[in-house]
Amino acid sequence: MEKFTFVKVGGKIVEQEDSLQRLLRDFTAIPHRKALVHGGGRLATQLAERLGVESKVVDGRRITDEETLRIVTMVYGGLVNKNIVAGLQALGVNALGLTGADMNLIRSEKRPVKEVDYGYVGDVKEVNATLLIALIRQGIVPVLAPLTHDKQGRLLNTNADTIAGEAAKALAGHFDVTLVYCFEKKGVLLDENDDESVIERLDRATFREYVKQGIIRGGMIPKLENAFEAIDAGVKRVIITKASAIHSGAGTYIY
Repeated sequence: MEKFTFVKVGGKIVEQEDSLQRLLRDFTAIPHRKALVHGGGRLATQLAERLGVESKVVDGRRITDEETLRIVTMVYGGLVNKNIVAGLQALGVNALGLTGADMNLIRSEKRPVKEVDYGYVGDVKEVNATLLIALIRQGIVPVLAPLTHDKQGRLLNTNADTIAGEAAKALAGHFDVTLVYCFEKKGVLLDENDDESVIERLDRATFREYVKQGIIRGGMIPKLENAFEAIDAGVKRVIITKASAIHSGAGTYIY
């Protein structure tokens, strides 16, 4: 089966020129078919501050009211996405920037209000694998922004890790899929103060034990939950690593 790599990168990497250019070079060097999913939360927060819009975050997740939705749409679907696309084009990669609304690629539903009202945040319900595969087969490299839509005319802010996981799952029956989550550390750490304490392999039982012990916590928990769900759905391998280590094989392997 043909190899395919999904690379998800956090906002800090794509928002700084030096780290962005290195990422784009490393991503371009992946020899087989690929796609990129990006964040951009820090830039969205900075723009909100300039516009006098308060940013609210609960448990690491952004509350998206109407004003915030306008801002993240501008930043994610505009500035960050098109900077990445332009950078890839300069390196000879025929990239296409997309939100979930484009071609009805990713449909989601507004998250129901429970303990917290997250506002206009979408939970993914459907990825149009047929259209995504058609683009890929034409040699186009999708660059996905963390925005989806509800097919009722409303854009929804959607976690980029979730978009990467759901898109990878949608392609798992058609490609040998590797999903790579890139962030600032070398992998999942046993000790958050020791960058060399990388957990090289992680299964679900060990993950649960580390969560109980408080070794794995915060935003790493939903990231790993997405990873295990992707493995269960047929994604061949999930790697959590530093952006600069895409080709080294280093990082935490989820199985």
